[in-house]
Parts: sequence; structure tokens; C-alpha cells
Amino acid sequence: MATVLPPPSKRQKREEIERTTTQLDVAPILAPELGSFKANFVDSDGNQMTDVIEINFADATEKNISVLLNTLLERDREEFTPYRFRIHIPGKDIIVDQYPSDLLGLLKQHGVENPFETTITLSAEPQAVFRVQAVSRLAHRIPGHGQPILAAQFSPISSGRLATGSGDNTARIWDTNTGTPKHTLKGHTGWVLGVSWRPDGEQLATCSMDGTVRIWDPEAGKPVGQPFKGHAKWVLMTAWQPYHLWRDGTPRIASASKDGTCRIWVVNTGRTEHVLSGHRSSVACVRWGGTDLIYTGSHDKVVRVFDAVKGTLVHSLTSHAHWINHIGLSSDHALRTAYFDHTKDVPSTEEGRREKAKERFERAAKINGKVAERIVSASDDFTMYLWDPTNNGTKPVARLLGHQNKVNQVQFSPDGTLIASVGWDNSVKLWNARDGKFLKSLRGHVAPVYQCSWSADSRLLITASKDTTLKAWNVRTGTLAMDLPGHEDEVYAVDWSPDGKMVGSGGKDKAVRTWRN
Repeated sequence: MATVLPPPSKRQKREEIERTTTQLDVAPILAPELGSFKANFVDSDGNQMTDVIEINFADATEKNISVLLNTLLERDREEFTPYRFRIHIPGKDIIVDQYPSDLLGLLKQHGVENPFETTITLSAEPQAVFRVQAVSRLAHRIPGHGQPILAAQFSPISSGRLATGSGDNTARIWDTNTGTPKHTLKGHTGWVLGVSWRPDGEQLATCSMDGTVRIWDPEAGKPVGQPFKGHAKWVLMTAWQPYHLWRDGTPRIASASKDGTCRIWVVNTGRTEHVLSGHRSSVACVRWGGTDLIYTGSHDKVVRVFDAVKGTLVHSLTSHAHWINHIGLSSDHALRTAYFDHTKDVPSTEEGRREKAKERFERAAKINGKVAERIVSASDDFTMYLWDPTNNGTKPVARLLGHQNKVNQVQFSPDGTLIASVGWDNSVKLWNARDGKFLKSLRGHVAPVYQCSWSADSRLLITASKDTTLKAWNVRTGTLAMDLPGHEDEVYAVDWSPDGKMVGSGGKDKAVRTWRN
């Protein structure tokens, strides 16, 4: 009689699984041996940061080298700073700004005959100039508005000034350092739906249900000139022309309206320079890009790209199946803050400020060495699309699927590597900004999430919800960094100050709240 082997025990099964896993894990180690090189890390001023170290070409991705440098500098994992590297070609006056996918191939391409015996200098530039701590406490509750607060934005200059727009037909400017009202901006005869600071902080624009755009002097709290009239219906959003593109010594501003048009105004005169038409329904959002393209998203399901100088249509992006609610711009943070990076002195000349603003934009928008400003559109069809109109035309880079309900808002991180989206499915989602791949969901809100705002170092995200709370998230780990109850009703608007020091929020309970770490 044949002997029947007993079934394997639980211990034998576990050992077999462990053995299989170990065998699988060996594969990456057996990657082809490409040799190694000596790396000399220097900072932006040319000062040596560590001892020269040998690195295998097979492991020499920019991310791996960034981790290695942080480790050599003896930083804790939580304290790691992401770096970008510029490569000094040995023996030549050539510096490669964009880190390649194949470092060995790049060196051979530039005639480096024996890369294995060469010391290569890598300039390390921190992507996050400073580290932002998660806000953890309510600093001020400031009453004043008579109706819900619909919009909030900090000045690009400092966290000391916050502007809000309300259903009480006024906009207000608050001194967030003292927690007191600074100015009440009266003049609109309808709800103030949007507030937007000029990139140099010298003026504030407001738009309203009364169909007008108004410009204000934030220091005096007085209107500048007459209201801009021309729209036949509500003005839903405004976007300032990026600082480095100003012509004739005057900025321009674009306004998106429920009447289906977007207008470009010359701010000094209030004259309409162009009427951007073509949409068949409300223009819900507008963004002004750093290459003088204007992006508009409409309830007619189309994103349109216009040339801001000529006022002509460049592209119509038609993939969405429902209303477009919001557009995020990959260079948003750099354009909003122009020449303010909150670390060094502001250039003293107009030319210097313009040059710095342009440099910051190009750094934010470059992919593989060329400017590739991207947009992402969020819709009521539960999806988002990632676009690169400059290089990809009307074809989307990716379709972002995952939300189970309407998507309210979408924002690129300041370093341009991540996209955050919030919606009516109570969730916050993170995506890879390069290819649109889904990364993780941040769960914690128990009602629709209306808005989100990034910290300046791209490590943290703040979200505002119908559930009356704000939540601060650690995006690397996908965990909740801080739960911020304090509002008495739905929170409609939130903004993280560009210098990283403060969060401002407002909503249905009519009181502005500021939060500090």
C-alpha cells in the first residue's frame, strides 16, 4: 500500500512562503554591474558638503542620491530634505541642470572616457528651502463678516495679511499677527466670490455676483480706480498675469464669468484688452500661466487654452463628460509668490525682481530640461485629466480615476511632484504629477471636502470640509498630522501662507480663524 504524505503543517507553509519571498528579493541585487564613480557633493555656493563617496552607477538615481546625501548629513528620516542635482561634467565648463535617467550614458555622451575613475561634482539644491511645521493650535478667532466666508487668501509677502470675501458683499483684510480687522472693503453689491493678491502684494482683486471686478489698495483699504464692468453675469474667479510677463509697466488680470466669457483687463486703465469667448456655459475657473497662456474651465465640459497677448484660442481640451469645477497649474506656487522665496533679500531693482520671478517659474515648470507647464482639470464626472498643452497638444497626459463623487478642487504641490484632489466622496487623494498615477487616499473627513492648500515645502497638506474641521496631513506617510476642530459650521475656504507660518480659514460660521504651529 502506497504511503500518503500528510499535508504540510502551518510552520512548513510559513517557511515555504518566506523562502519564496527571499528568492524574489534577490533579483534586484543581481542587476547588471555598471561600475561606480566618486561623487563630490557641493552646495549652491560651491562649498563641499561631505567627504567624496563612491556610488554604483546602477543605484545612481536622483532619488537614491538624495537619500544618500541626507544620510551622510546624519539627518533623521523625518528631517530629510529632497534635493535636485546639477552635474558638472569633468574637465569641461558644462553643467547639466536636469538629472538624467542614465547618468553613465550622459557622461559618455559628453566624452568622459573613463567615468569609473573620475570624480564627478554634484551641486545639491534643496527643493524645500525651509521646513514647515504642521499647524496645531487655533491662534485667533476673528468675527466681523455678517455672512458666510466664501474665499480666503494670504498675501504673497507675509502671513501677516489675510484677505477674505463674504456673502455680506464685502471683502476684508485682517492683521493675522494681532488677530484684528485691518480694512473692510465696501463697494460690491453682491456676494464677493473671490479674492486674489497681486504677485508683488501691492494690490488686491475681488470679484462678485454683481458682475464686476474691483482693485483695492491693501494698505489704505481704498478702491483703485473704478470697478471693471463688462460681464453680463457673476464673476466667479480672477487670475493675475505672472509678474515676469508684465508689459508696459502695468499688470493685467483675467476674470472668468457665468456669462461664458473670460476678459483680460489692463489694471491701470480698467480697459478690456480681450474678450476670450467660445465657451457655451459658465466659465468656472481661470489660470494664467507663466508662458502667457490662459487656461479656462467651463460647465460646457471643455478646457480652453488662449494666447493672452493675441487673445486667440490655442487649444480646446475635450475629454470630460460633465462640468469642470477647477483647474490646477503646475507652476501655481511660483507664480503666486513671484520673486518672494522667503529666504533671501528681495532684489532691489525692477529688472532683478522680474529676472528672479522668471527663474523661479522656469525651475517650477521644467521637465527634462524644457518648460512644460502642466494643468490638471477636476470635474463633476468624478475624474481629473492631466494636460501638457505646450508639448502634448489636445491629448491628455493621463486620466486620473479614483474619486467616487464630484471633484471640488485640485492643486499641484509647490515642488511640482504631487497633485492633491478633494471631493464630495469625503476623501483627499494624492497623485504623481509626472504620470498621473494614483498614490494614496487620505481618509478622515466624514463629509465632503471643499478645499485644500499645500505647505510651501510640499510636505504637508491642509483640507477644509463640510464636517466643520480642518485636517493637516503628512503626505509622505499618508497619515493625519493634526486634526483641527474649532469651526462651528462648514469650512468653505482655507489657505496656507506662502511663508509657511500660518493657515487661515473661513466658512458658514462667519468668523475668520487663523492657525499656528
